[in-house]
Amino acid sequence: MSEQLTASYFLRAWHDASRSSKPDDGAQSTDGESSPKALDTQKGSRGFALIGPDRLSASYPHVSKHMHDVGIVQADRPAPRKRLVYYFEVFVKNSGSPARVSVGFTSVATSPNIRHHPGWEAGSCGYYGSDGMVYRGQGEGETFGPTVAIGDTVGCGVNYATNQFLFTKNGVLIGSVEKNVEGPLFPTIGLQTEHEEVTVNFGKKPFLFYLKAYEAAYRAELRKTIDEMEIPRCHGFRMVRSYLKHYGYEETLLSFDLDTETAELVQENVSNEEADKYALSQRKGIRQMIMRGQVDDAITMLDEWFPDIMQNHLSPIFFFLHSLKFVELVRANKKTEAIVLGRIEFDKFRSVLQIEDQVQDCASLLVNEQPHKSDVRYLLEKSHRELVADAVNATILSSNPKRDEEFCAQSSLERLIRQLTTCFLARRALNMHQGEAFDLRIFLARRALNMHQGEAFDLRRFLESRNK
Repeated sequence: MSEQLTASYFLRAWHDASRSSKPDDGAQSTDGESSPKALDTQKGSRGFALIGPDRLSASYPHVSKHMHDVGIVQADRPAPRKRLVYYFEVFVKNSGSPARVSVGFTSVATSPNIRHHPGWEAGSCGYYGSDGMVYRGQGEGETFGPTVAIGDTVGCGVNYATNQFLFTKNGVLIGSVEKNVEGPLFPTIGLQTEHEEVTVNFGKKPFLFYLKAYEAAYRAELRKTIDEMEIPRCHGFRMVRSYLKHYGYEETLLSFDLDTETAELVQENVSNEEADKYALSQRKGIRQMIMRGQVDDAITMLDEWFPDIMQNHLSPIFFFLHSLKFVELVRANKKTEAIVLGRIEFDKFRSVLQIEDQVQDCASLLVNEQPHKSDVRYLLEKSHRELVADAVNATILSSNPKRDEEFCAQSSLERLIRQLTTCFLARRALNMHQGEAFDLRIFLARRALNMHQGEAFDLRRFLESRNK
């Protein structure tokens, strides 16, 4: 791997850390998509329904004379799709008996011209409270659940993993039907009884239906399927050992080998063992210095142990080290020294690296009276030292003539995780980009929670604790 490829990889990681630290405008959900917040006052009602000032309530003030005299109200935006389940609830505040209230979803294509209850037209699906039937774009309904009356709460959701619509009544799951509507979906409500009135909950208040338990049950079933897959222990051991060797966790590697009795694995791969352990002790020592913020000490050791990679003072590794030294000076409240360092060092790299965003973030530390609370506070966090340590580690590994340079930035365990993530994304793409993406951190956090542990297992933190 060339120095430029190494730099590109870690500068991109730096850019991602910077972007994730910036606040959003509050209009997006945690999965990065906008969620419905209120009812849309510009479309759907066709004059039969009135939307309240809060935009979370609707009423039908007329006398319905025809089957198509339906008051339609819809959410202000379609349901987000990058999650496991989207769900909303409707409370029937006033109605006839049974209520002629319908709850469901309408496709983007159908939404502007919908004239009937959701499910009565193509491109929509809905649960009709008058007869308890589900309608899926056809004139005839399917027997499904109970009728709805005043005081009931009807819920509707879409499970993107199973590709199903789900419906609830008063917090209890009625059932699910196949999702036969494509594209983004608008939460939709139909009203058709004089003085009928409903209020909508898009998630601002707790739902009657325990959505998290529903999601947890699905994930538990999926996890059970995964746990039942048999993978030889030796494969897992090799992955863990590759991680430990790659990042220089020498003592932990020794403890792992003793605890798991992996001597046979080492003997099977003698030819690779020496290459994988290249400069293990030196890399460990340099990593520990960087993680303590001792940048000058780390540079001294690099000059002594790896002079070849330190000959070019315009190499990317120098930018990472000098930028971290800049951050450490700001941390120590030595801003004057930081300014001098920045003027001398940063300008040198602008002609060889695309670092404008990174330099701008470093400079922003100086203008904030409380940098620990600023948008660039990530630079003062442990994770940034870790990023620089990883970049230095990859550069050292790339100097090993016996190692494939293409794989110096990551361990084989991390490459496996990236491949797994790519496969999940490809699978989601086949599902019209619906459903949540695979995130190992979230997966481990949920797994730990289900095991009643205090916090998610953090492999990096565990390894560091073993090396202190």
